[in-house]
Amino acid sequence: MSYNRVDVSVFQKAKKGNYYCGDSYFYTETENEFVCAIADGLGSGEFAKESSQIVIDIIKSNIHSSIEHIIKKCNQQLTGKRGVVVGILKLDFKTKTYSFSSIGNIGVMTIPKGKKKVRNIPNAGYLAGYHRPFKVVQEKLEPETNFIMFSDGISDKDLSQKFLLNTDVEMITNVFEYTSEGVREDDTTLIAIRYK
Repeated sequence: MSYNRVDVSVFQKAKKGNYYCGDSYFYTETENEFVCAIADGLGSGEFAKESSQIVIDIIKSNIHSSIEHIIKKCNQQLTGKRGVVVGILKLDFKTKTYSFSSIGNIGVMTIPKGKKKVRNIPNAGYLAGYHRPFKVVQEKLEPETNFIMFSDGISDKDLSQKFLLNTDVEMITNVFEYTSEGVREDDTTLIAIRYK
């Protein structure tokens, strides 16, 4: 069933020389909400991928839970595994709010129609089974808002580009692919999201 209140486009590329990309991502739209997440396993390669995939699988099976609950559950499952940085964005169509939390260097930028870009500051650290305080940002959801979620392969220079203001999410990821350097020094994921 398609609800189509949200457009999404994804650019992802592994770090040079790596077959596995340590970043994993997931998004889904249901009747009442949209959920998107990026998880980046610390280091790179297969173990990084395994940890980031654990987090994504938990998010997939808990999409209706609060962000707080999801992060706590992910943290429990990572005991004894490679650590993960994670960002989760949730749009609630009923309450017309969005909430976001990021632990480590997964970022989100919000671009409401006709307004300046707002970059959220992530919580420090990473998930690895230890209790970690974190905050969840909650704001009013306005129509025609873009959200750009990204992993640490995205530079500040990348984020200052004008094309991020485009209303077409495919255009954002296509232009990013053409304008960013060919060889990535880190696993890179950029997800452009538009709430219509």
